[in-house]
Amino acid sequence: MQTSISPIEHALKCGEWLELLDELNIGAFVADKDRLVRAINYTAQAVMELKASDVIGKDCRDIFTGVRCTRACVFSAEYHTRKDSDMPVTDVDKNGRHILTRFSTPVYDEKHKLTGCLTILQDHSPIYDLIDRVHYEERSLKMTLDNLDVGIYTVNRGGLITFFNDAAEKISGYSRKEVLGEHFSRLFGDEPDKDQALLEHAMVSGQPQFNRNGKIVDSGNIPLPISAKYLALRNEKGVIVGGLATFQDLTLVDQLTKAISNRYTFHDMIGRDPAIRKIFAMIQVIAKSNTTILIEGDTGTGKDLLAKVIHNTSLRSEKPFIKINCAAIPENLIESEIFGYVKGAFTGADRDKTGRFQEAAGGTIFLDEIGDLPLALQAKLLRVLEDREFYPLGSRKTRKVDVRVISATNRGLEKMVTDGLFRADLFYRLNVLRIELPPLRKRRSDLPLLIRHILRKLCAAQNCRLPDISGPAMKILLNLDYPGNVRELENILEHALIICQDDLIRPEHLPAYTGQPPLPRAAETDDRQDSPERQKIVQTLKRFNGQRTKTAAALKMHRATLWRKMKKYRIHE
Repeated sequence: MQTSISPIEHALKCGEWLELLDELNIGAFVADKDRLVRAINYTAQAVMELKASDVIGKDCRDIFTGVRCTRACVFSAEYHTRKDSDMPVTDVDKNGRHILTRFSTPVYDEKHKLTGCLTILQDHSPIYDLIDRVHYEERSLKMTLDNLDVGIYTVNRGGLITFFNDAAEKISGYSRKEVLGEHFSRLFGDEPDKDQALLEHAMVSGQPQFNRNGKIVDSGNIPLPISAKYLALRNEKGVIVGGLATFQDLTLVDQLTKAISNRYTFHDMIGRDPAIRKIFAMIQVIAKSNTTILIEGDTGTGKDLLAKVIHNTSLRSEKPFIKINCAAIPENLIESEIFGYVKGAFTGADRDKTGRFQEAAGGTIFLDEIGDLPLALQAKLLRVLEDREFYPLGSRKTRKVDVRVISATNRGLEKMVTDGLFRADLFYRLNVLRIELPPLRKRRSDLPLLIRHILRKLCAAQNCRLPDISGPAMKILLNLDYPGNVRELENILEHALIICQDDLIRPEHLPAYTGQPPLPRAAETDDRQDSPERQKIVQTLKRFNGQRTKTAAALKMHRATLWRKMKKYRIHE
């Protein structure tokens, strides 16, 4: 804002402006080019608790020490180079209650020569007078608001947050100290949001606004589903002085919806670690293609979830997503399960049965634990990948199929190829694009984020308040080795949530085995390693060169049972 004014008329003209601003309850003062205060209105005197006689003729830098100046002084060279020089500055006192906005603009004469500075001071006390009744005079009302499971926050006409209840802290992850005095857009992330516009509209129109499918972004930058209502906040005279928002956490509803529809997105995968962020960036590129993908990673790292995310981000998202756990289906049934069969293919086959590949037509088939697929079926799968066709069991006619194949394993397929347990040609077909999910021990920086996210989901499912975690308990959680990865972390937190009877998780609420520092992985000792059963399984596997079917038969157990025991005893061929 630039005003042409002569030096002689300077104080008089600004004086007229100051009187006008007084009528609007806005404080203002004017300083000349030597930074000496020449005029100040009554509102500014009241705001600063100073008299005009105390400031007129004094250097503004000496007088207004309690108020931070603009980002760059209008008399400095920096003012003309900084892009944000003309942006107002907001000061919050140590209690986070009183907010004073300061805005300065240069004043020029007819020759565009700088002659002074006009500074506007706006105290947001009217809204605080209203909120003060909640904070102090009506303590019972404040206690009620803080004990509700509904998040509540209020903003002034400038959009600055003035009240933030306990439930709002729990749901969002922000403490009130972090957000009081901040613009409410902070709760909605970097991009413009519908809910943000609804609150603004409520304050302008005075009409309530609703959104049953809204969202906010929590302190970890994770979108949270909410149901929200936005109202105009009025003072005793009925004048709109701000806005009020109430919101409920819809995490449980969101999780149930996703579980039913499998509509998982990148927001369901939590992580800021560079390794995981690199994977996220890659997925957004490859998901749009039809390329075959191999996902490798330890048990519990999220291979299943990642496969669903890839499918839901792909061009096949409206088509089926079919999952097959190759290790969980008995070997004598897995072929008919995957490829189907025709009537009369075997005794009891009294009708045609559609296989999983046909069910996934047009969509994605996810072959989990692909390393457990029998060698005989590996050849048949290879043909599907190469020719996009297969024979149902007992049929002489091929079936064409258009599917995208995503496979996953927690075993090193390359080593299995070397050991003769997996076909090399199939491995190369599956390994067009390989994603290696890092174990949790290698992305420890994500632990605080994951702990909060998992606790939120668990609390939503159990309909209980989100507890805090004590320092000692958090130290234990941050230092565990997590051989079971995210799945193990979920189990530990669920155990703690059940045992904890108040709002604070302490070390004694964690499973007993977490109380001791984790042993180095290279020196792991487990009583199960010396188990006679384990030794028998290892010996039998060696006798049959790692062939699980023959090993299971020799041990008189089901192949799936053998697989589970190998997991239990950490046996790798």
